[in-house]
Amino acid sequence: MGPRLSTTFILIALAAMVGSGKLYAQTESFTVVVDEPVNGAVELDPALPADGKYPAGTDVTVTATPDAGYVLDSGYYSVPGRWGAMYHESMTPQFEVTIDQDKHIGASFIEPSMVDHIDVTQDVVYAQPGVKPLKYDVFSPKGAANLPCLIIIHGGGWSTNTEDIMRGLARELTRGGQFVVFSIDYRWAGKLDGDATNNTMANLIEDVFGAIAHIMEHAAAYGGDPTRIGLTGDSAGGHLSAAASLMPNMIGDGGFGKTPGVFEFMPSYLPEDKSLEQVRADMMASIQAAAPSYGVFGGNLLNHFSEDPAADDTWKDAIAPLSHIPNASERAVPQYLTRGTQDPLITDEAVSTFMDALVAAGQRVEYVQVGGASHAFFDWKPDARTKATFAQYGVYHAAQMKDFFVSVLY
Repeated sequence: MGPRLSTTFILIALAAMVGSGKLYAQTESFTVVVDEPVNGAVELDPALPADGKYPAGTDVTVTATPDAGYVLDSGYYSVPGRWGAMYHESMTPQFEVTIDQDKHIGASFIEPSMVDHIDVTQDVVYAQPGVKPLKYDVFSPKGAANLPCLIIIHGGGWSTNTEDIMRGLARELTRGGQFVVFSIDYRWAGKLDGDATNNTMANLIEDVFGAIAHIMEHAAAYGGDPTRIGLTGDSAGGHLSAAASLMPNMIGDGGFGKTPGVFEFMPSYLPEDKSLEQVRADMMASIQAAAPSYGVFGGNLLNHFSEDPAADDTWKDAIAPLSHIPNASERAVPQYLTRGTQDPLITDEAVSTFMDALVAAGQRVEYVQVGGASHAFFDWKPDARTKATFAQYGVYHAAQMKDFFVSVLY
């Protein structure tokens, strides 16, 4: 009996290895920790062995079930990331996790009042210029019709996170039924997506413009008005939202740095029925405001991420919102800036410099310092600490941001 059980176990383990597309040593296994769920339950199939380890390559089906009076926020697994746990989330109650390293598995449950005012459409793919399909999620107030569109661009050092991390902000911005909100993803800088060549900052900006072009083309299907658009984003997304709001005039087919002194952005998606010139003109007219939160607007924190030996500081200047502020008499784009007073990454001086440059160009600008807040207070993750930070700072200041967008887009 013993040898037969052992053989069966080895065959199961080998099947798991083949099924996952990876080969592991027969004795290799990884530790899985199930995070204690709150207001719901998590079930793993096959069940977690008593020693807390699965054979490498095992595909585990995770089922997340909310308690009565709650709904699923997300199921997830997490692994160590650049800034603590990196969450990989699923918004469906059942999903699969392949065990290929030590992982935490869990689920987040929330009160229905957080989402019962909206219809959510997830993972709309807008382009695939590299290995990773680029997508966005849509948060539409129930019964939405011809509402202005807000587009959120997530942060993460241009090199981590997905659109999922901004869903808390999206839910708050849809309260009151005044906006359809789109939360977008984009390529990660460098080769972090698995691409053979570097994704440059220009490529990331091109992805943002591509997402905006796709959203404008399809906004009406979600109850949105593509002629009234506001942009927001935090940290790296603060930079990208400021850039996209102030620099659509740089959309073109001249290439980025291929010709000395020529820096243009080719959106990673273009509608078939519009020319590049039409897309540029439409965006310049439709993008009417931005609310970049604790963003990078210029200076040493910006990186062009290019391996081209010709890349120099002019390439960094070409991606800096600080260097491309239009005069308000030519194109008004009001800006709403926020920063936590305890932010260790973004200084008051850096944001104030951007504010002063906007004032000098005649642009309307507000700069709100959030007392006691650190970096990334608009983020949403499944862990209790991030949720508590969002409740403390994000909810109130999202409402203030929404009021700003109402003042411009209505």
